[in-house]
Amino acid sequence: MVYHPSSRKRRFPVVFVPLGLMLLALLSFGCARDAGYSPGGRVLTKTMETTAYCGCDICCNWERGSGQWLYLDFWNRYVASGPRQGRPYDGLTASGTVPYEPQEGFFSWDSVERPWMIPLRLVLFPWYFLPEDGTIAADTRHYPFGTRMYVPGYGWGVVRDRGRNIKGAARIDLYFHSHDDALRWGRRKLPVHIQRSR
Repeated sequence: MVYHPSSRKRRFPVVFVPLGLMLLALLSFGCARDAGYSPGGRVLTKTMETTAYCGCDICCNWERGSGQWLYLDFWNRYVASGPRQGRPYDGLTASGTVPYEPQEGFFSWDSVERPWMIPLRLVLFPWYFLPEDGTIAADTRHYPFGTRMYVPGYGWGVVRDRGRNIKGAARIDLYFHSHDDALRWGRRKLPVHIQRSR
């Protein structure tokens, strides 16, 4: 029998390298953003009435076309009523940002529960790699822009908007991409974790 040095050496399977890197990333970054609170501020839990809205004409009070042009400029959107009636509607929040629904990101429990989706997410949806906080409309006299909140069933969100009917410290409105999702959410009383800045 001929002795060869490589015959005794056991090789580490190459498959374990990416799995080890993923495990290291999950442990260092956390499994999801909603698993804990980020540092830098105190956390207050309060029962709040939550409702939902989207960017449609029903929820955001806009209409296509202007009466000034006999509604022939149907591709333009205008505010339908209120103090800004007749002005162009741009779809931005009151703080001037684009509204978002929360995204868990790549390092989430969904990646642990369905690992076969990881390559698909990396190739087809690379913008979902990082988590994104959702948009919350609140009374800015009680919660200024930038206040971060965790709503069970919705995820983390940041106050970036205000609404005409959102008054008081116990009422918030959550942004969804579709009107059906907003209707499905409905009206719920939930314990909301409010993270105040220092």
